[in-house]
Amino acid sequence: MRKEWWLPLAALLLGSLQAQAQEAPGPRNRAEAVEIIAELRKIVAPEGMERTEKLRIGGIDQWVSVRSRDLRNPVLLVLHGGPGWVTMPTSWYVSHGWDEFFTVIHWDQRGSGKTYVANDPAMVAPTLTIEQVHADVEELVKWVRKTFGKEKIFVLGHSWGSLLGLTLAERHPEWLHAYIGAAQGIDARESERRGWAWAMEQARAAKNAEAIRDLESIAPYAVGKKPVALKDILLQRRWLNFFGGAAYRRPDASFEAAAVNLSPEYTDEEVRQVWKAQDSSVERLLAAVLTADLSHVKRLKTPLLLFLGRHDRNVSATVAAEWFAGVKAPSKRLVWFEQSAHEMMAEEPGKVLLSLVRHARPIAERAGDVAPASTQ
Repeated sequence: MRKEWWLPLAALLLGSLQAQAQEAPGPRNRAEAVEIIAELRKIVAPEGMERTEKLRIGGIDQWVSVRSRDLRNPVLLVLHGGPGWVTMPTSWYVSHGWDEFFTVIHWDQRGSGKTYVANDPAMVAPTLTIEQVHADVEELVKWVRKTFGKEKIFVLGHSWGSLLGLTLAERHPEWLHAYIGAAQGIDARESERRGWAWAMEQARAAKNAEAIRDLESIAPYAVGKKPVALKDILLQRRWLNFFGGAAYRRPDASFEAAAVNLSPEYTDEEVRQVWKAQDSSVERLLAAVLTADLSHVKRLKTPLLLFLGRHDRNVSATVAAEWFAGVKAPSKRLVWFEQSAHEMMAEEPGKVLLSLVRHARPIAERAGDVAPASTQ
């Protein structure tokens, strides 16, 4: 084609594309944005599954999402943190790509997210205890193993979910290919004390008089056996987060929380209620959660993976690393996330996926729990 012909043609095509872009400026509301995300991540593989499902667990309705490009792959169950910090509605971002290598299940715990909306909060509230959530985890894992025909699965627990996950690994190692702890909680009181000390150190370095005054007002912090008052915990968190102890070089994790608004799994009403649900879970559970001490766990009978943010002060990464150094397991590996604090799944999602594929999936492969190589 002669140059004097194709240059006008290229200009015409470019002009047409630009006109289309101007006519369709992008999503004008939540519904349109959700439709775009849902279509981008739609699972079309004949061996796959994409669904949200309501289960009867612990006497109430509880919601899970299931995503898999191939159901013959190993199952990875995610136990979210908080309490009430659900991962299902942010999974479109934080666990993007996981379903290519695992059957990924996100669960909204009792009192959280979709599960909160599905039940009468007044009736559920008295049952919102640590012991009941542990029982819910066990019942859910039994359902997962039976439904997907798996003798063993992976469990990934983040933050508060890591306390649930590590307890499950100690009690039922026979159910797990491996336990994966992200922002692992061990000795909650020691973690709280170190977080307070770090926040005070940052406040003094910044000469932030308000922060110094607030932190001094709750000293001595997290000492003794009594649960820390919720108002004191929230004050500690205010300044710990402000100085980047929850999200590296950010004042809080609102950047991740905003992703809930674009969730294809959530209705408009569920989006409206999600933070009310979290407040309810925090009010009933957080003080008790922060009395937990799993430092007595010296030996596990299942492989152990730990994902720790180098800058995590919300749940002290140094406390978890010290525990990891001494715990015995059939195999163990610690992966540091150098550009993360507490929210590594949102802060370094690519490295999380790579770490799961490099370090977790081979355990299932050796057990024969993967789709045939020709389909991968």
